[in-house]
Amino acid sequence: MTAWDDPARQQDAAAWVADRLIALGTPPTGPSDVVHVQPWSTVHRVPTAAGPRWFKATAPALRHEVAVHAVVSARRPDCVPALLAADPDRGWMLMADAGERLREIVARERSVDAWLEVLPRYAGLQRDCTDDVPALLAAGAPDLRLAVLPDAYAQTVDEVAGALAADAPDGADLARRAAAATERVREMCAALASSGPAETVQHDDLNDGQVYRGADGYRVLDWGDACVTHPFLSLSVAVEGVIAWGPDDVEGSVGTGPFVDAYLAPFGDDVPAAGRDAAVRTALRLGWACRAVNGHRSGLEEVGRTATRLRMLLDGHP
Repeated sequence: MTAWDDPARQQDAAAWVADRLIALGTPPTGPSDVVHVQPWSTVHRVPTAAGPRWFKATAPALRHEVAVHAVVSARRPDCVPALLAADPDRGWMLMADAGERLREIVARERSVDAWLEVLPRYAGLQRDCTDDVPALLAAGAPDLRLAVLPDAYAQTVDEVAGALAADAPDGADLARRAAAATERVREMCAALASSGPAETVQHDDLNDGQVYRGADGYRVLDWGDACVTHPFLSLSVAVEGVIAWGPDDVEGSVGTGPFVDAYLAPFGDDVPAAGRDAAVRTALRLGWACRAVNGHRSGLEEVGRTATRLRMLLDGHP
């Protein structure tokens, strides 16, 4: 049972969507389809004569997604779905269609090469949003900048230690190793901070289920996990967690060098050539610490996912 099983809430949302679409001149042409009802969000597909529109209601812990999406959209409207209407207090959004999901494109084309276009587009968005950090923080994006990430990591590990121990036979050892890595996380943060570029928005879950291709290029959805930190931390999920596994989901089946190069290109001279490779290696590890902290803070993640992220940090594999 979720809040969205309440008929009154369903009717309220349907009326809100209909009113906004009518005002936009594209009224619904039929009932909406429920795409998913998950702890983190509910999504409906709404038919209109102008094509589908998408209603999303976020969980209370992720309501800042609406404001974060608005900030990013104002800076780079070509990189996210158009926000047609929003109610930040309720965590509601009405968005234009973004096209076909990258996951289906990869499966059909039997290749992850589309990421060679996605990554520089996303990196350009990050670069362009560096001046929006105050607005992003005011919108509620978690502050996981490198100066605060080590303490946030230590707190997370302390909070999940008991659950980790109960979750798997090696859970207690994982908790011990994760706690012992706190100083290493602090050192990695210091090293990455000296490598440039400036901290900015970081999606924190950039996978092929969050990217869509339309007639005018790729757009990134689902900014509920976004935080403010070093941009390179996005490489952990996108490169190590997705691209390296290829279309057949086989670990290490795709060489990631060209994809990292494509991502770094928009940063130009912000990434000194001498320290580039070291910065990428550090970010690939450190991004999993950020992902573990950010996922745990929402209160919506299962401990098993936190454990996987800690293993990626510590061991480089799930």
